[in-house]
Amino acid sequence: MSGNVRSRLLDELSTVSRRYVAAFALFNQTVADRLGLHPTDLQCLNLLSLEPEPVTTGTVAELTGLTTGSATRLVDRLEKAGYVVRERDAEDRRRVLVAAVPDRVAEVGRTWERLGGDWSPLFDDLDDAELAVIVRHMRRTVEFSARQVARGRGGLN
Repeated sequence: MSGNVRSRLLDELSTVSRRYVAAFALFNQTVADRLGLHPTDLQCLNLLSLEPEPVTTGTVAELTGLTTGSATRLVDRLEKAGYVVRERDAEDRRRVLVAAVPDRVAEVGRTWERLGGDWSPLFDDLDDAELAVIVRHMRRTVEFSARQVARGRGGLN
């Protein structure tokens, strides 16, 4: 591929990525509004639902890139709204764990689907190799974004 074509593709990728992030953020806001949540709270709940076990508030801070104080306030809001519960760690009673409430997570999923519809047909015309490229890109983007959040929070120079 010539340098000129690659340069144009990278420019287009930059533009379409910005539109993609903006579109997702705006849709996330729509879902959050419908549920009466802050968009960050909605994404925290999303991340919690991906964890195999309940986590500490410190882990919530790590997952979201928030300070521990901000994570505590976020968990407070989610608990008040009924989306998470705090429970004592059975092995260490001093530790408090945060667990998503399955019925409320399911409600979020239903709202997301109702507003967003089924997005899987977007991939019907792609073969397995193309899907693998998208998955690889998304994984790399998640890792890159985590580093960017840490840098933005002062964790990296």
